[in-house]
Amino acid sequence: MLRWIAEEGLGLSVCSAGQLAAAAAVGFPAERIVLHGDAKTPTDLERALAYGVGTTVIESPSEVARLAALCPRRQKVLLRVLPGPGADPAAALPPGPDADRFGLPADSLAGMLRRIADQPALDLAGLDFYLGSQVARFGGYERAIDQLVAVAARSGLPLREINLGGGHAVPGTEAEAEFALQAFAARVRTMLQISSQRYGVPVPRLVVTPGRAIVARAGVALYRVLAVRRDPDGHQLVAVDGGLSDNPRPAMYGARYTAALVGRVSRDSTRPTTVVGRHDEASDVIVRDAGLPGDLRPGDLLAVPGSGAYHLPLASNYNLVPRPPLVAVHEGQSKLLVRRETIDDILLRDLDPISARD
Repeated sequence: MLRWIAEEGLGLSVCSAGQLAAAAAVGFPAERIVLHGDAKTPTDLERALAYGVGTTVIESPSEVARLAALCPRRQKVLLRVLPGPGADPAAALPPGPDADRFGLPADSLAGMLRRIADQPALDLAGLDFYLGSQVARFGGYERAIDQLVAVAARSGLPLREINLGGGHAVPGTEAEAEFALQAFAARVRTMLQISSQRYGVPVPRLVVTPGRAIVARAGVALYRVLAVRRDPDGHQLVAVDGGLSDNPRPAMYGARYTAALVGRVSRDSTRPTTVVGRHDEASDVIVRDAGLPGDLRPGDLLAVPGSGAYHLPLASNYNLVPRPPLVAVHEGQSKLLVRRETIDDILLRDLDPISARD
């Protein structure tokens, strides 16, 4: 997948040495990589700088001197700006409150910007902003652009780039809104030009981080039905062979999905169906009240679309359940990208202290 992203000319955001190692394994262009994260470890920074990542996002005052001391060459940096209490509520998954996140409020950036600019090893290119995830409306982006351009103007520094983060909405159900990408592209460019003219600064380069919208639609999760219960009120409860261990997003964020029967044609009428996982947890619910055939039975396959992002990356071995494989499908051909994890894989890291003494 990283090779495909590189071929499309896109950039890559990484927040750990592990993600960077995956990028390096495919020779991802270093100049198109952005390192971010509230808590970058020494290993994260050292490996990123050794690989030559193009941009590092500074998110706390303590990072300035530490990063400057490690740089083998002049490093391009952005400063993370917090949205503040007036942030737009358009994000279905808003960022955490400012008190729980690193970054700096827009009204207290002047000293920090000057501090970074005074470091010879750091090239202060601009500002970074994160609005939240599943953003369906444009208002928050427009306000963020105006806010960031105003900050750039007040600083008196030649800030030349704005990185506008916030995952574009991808509907998981028919009730959720679609993100109008073409209209967004036109409006943010116009807003950037208007704000730059208003504050009397050159129009900065705009980088957009659309998040999960890039790959969410490309992924479909397949589950095998293990058990079915039909209630007198017409509701149907279905248990499948995955759940919380391969997709914790419904439990963590209240993310919503739908499902469809695949592999056979059913002529039965649909009934409201809740699909639960195999982990015996109250929060292990994959889909609620989807319209699925009333004749579902063990062995059937259910497809859950919109699973291309934050599905496998959040997977765990909860209850020692092996993680599923990843298969690419194109024009009727399939190719295994990540093999299915086995129980032996899970046990491989365990050490027996009794055997070790022997």
